[in-house]
Amino acid sequence: MTGSMGVAEALERIKAIVGPKGVIADAAGMAPFLEEERRLYHGAARLVLRPASTEEVAGVVRLCAAARIPIVPQGGNTGLVGAAVPPEDGGAVVLSLGRMNRVRAIDPVDFTITVEAGCVLADVQRAAEAADRLFPLSLGAEGSCQIGGNLSTNAGGIAVLRYGTMRDLTLGLEVVLPDGQVWDGLRALRKDNTGYDLKHLFIGGEGTLGIITAATLKLFPRPREVETAFLGLARVEDAMALFARARKASGDQLTAFELIPRLGLEMAMRHTPGVSDPLAAPARWYTLLEVSSSQTEGGLRSALEALLTEAMAAGLVEDGVIAASGEQQNALWRIREGMVEGQKHEGGSIKHDVSVPVSKVAEFILQASAAVEAKLPGIRPLAFGHVGDGNIHFNLSQPKGADTRVFLARWAEFNHLVHDLVQRFGGSISAEHGIGRLKRDELPRYKSAIELELMRRVKRALDPEGLMNPGKVLAPPPAS
Repeated sequence: MTGSMGVAEALERIKAIVGPKGVIADAAGMAPFLEEERRLYHGAARLVLRPASTEEVAGVVRLCAAARIPIVPQGGNTGLVGAAVPPEDGGAVVLSLGRMNRVRAIDPVDFTITVEAGCVLADVQRAAEAADRLFPLSLGAEGSCQIGGNLSTNAGGIAVLRYGTMRDLTLGLEVVLPDGQVWDGLRALRKDNTGYDLKHLFIGGEGTLGIITAATLKLFPRPREVETAFLGLARVEDAMALFARARKASGDQLTAFELIPRLGLEMAMRHTPGVSDPLAAPARWYTLLEVSSSQTEGGLRSALEALLTEAMAAGLVEDGVIAASGEQQNALWRIREGMVEGQKHEGGSIKHDVSVPVSKVAEFILQASAAVEAKLPGIRPLAFGHVGDGNIHFNLSQPKGADTRVFLARWAEFNHLVHDLVQRFGGSISAEHGIGRLKRDELPRYKSAIELELMRRVKRALDPEGLMNPGKVLAPPPAS
């Protein structure tokens, strides 16, 4: 069927499939779909399509395959690697899943929820809560990011320690393949050992192998007891020792363990209303940790108090506070959120989303900080994140008073410096944000030749014409 239809005819038939509500053709209407949050990439497209059902998605994909029109799937467009931005040549269509936002089913007995790809993450959390269940994925963008995007990037977030990434939270998928066929893999089975687990091809695939239209996800008992602590430390090495103690002391009920440097707290206090230092004296490093239980009297507070006492006696913690109310819990988490927002007001920022083995987190932060400071005196490393799972957001704020454009022009230079060190530590250059366009050309530097070839074989097998989100993850093959 490929190539058997002209582009103009295919576009007219596509418009008929999705109807007037499913087409955006004017420049102003299309603009938000053509640029990503950081404005690093700005693309162009023939149309923005907003189908309302899996059948409409399949119909669109079949026609695009026939006319060889590239397709760029898009969720909430909150990604940070340019994966949802169309190419600049304007030959693609953007397929936005936002109208496909139904909760198809929820089963409290099976502890599952089946949702369409356009469901906003916060809405899925609320639907689970209404059934007295928990969907644990939690991200800063949860009020606007969509499940399809979470799946396509294998999102992690703050609760990976306890519940895992989206790979761990997904039981089944519904996917429109590059030829328009629909794979219905919406199974709620916890165990299915009947061959290749196909869903994992599409989770983390960033829309390059097919379009996820729905998913069956795991639910959990709702937490009845939650305790949150903010602790000050003298050394980053002490954070990982504290992590090991916290995991053991809580009976493995540790839900979140976030690392925050003093610079991050200061940025949050400068730029986020309502953020203040919860401790009496400044510390060089902080950990924000949370433990939770589905029992109402799980003894978590006493366990956390004992942990704090022991950690202070061992010299791991200088000072700390345990939230006494939900309001105080929110205030502590506002520091973590405000740090990210505050950095945006401090000039240019070169960002790295990396992971190393948990035991190597502190050593990596120390070596990477020293390396970038030697390269550019005055640079401000901001190492933070979900370090309990080895994920470090190693962001570099420009020196005070520096020229932002000159600083950001050194992005590739600092990428190589940091990512080379990540590789020496046996880590990954993308822990949870994906590859997209931002890291596509760096991938061959850090992936083995056999890994890249296997990825290309999968891509050729499922999408031989290269129409699914072209130019993302894998560099396009050289022109023949």
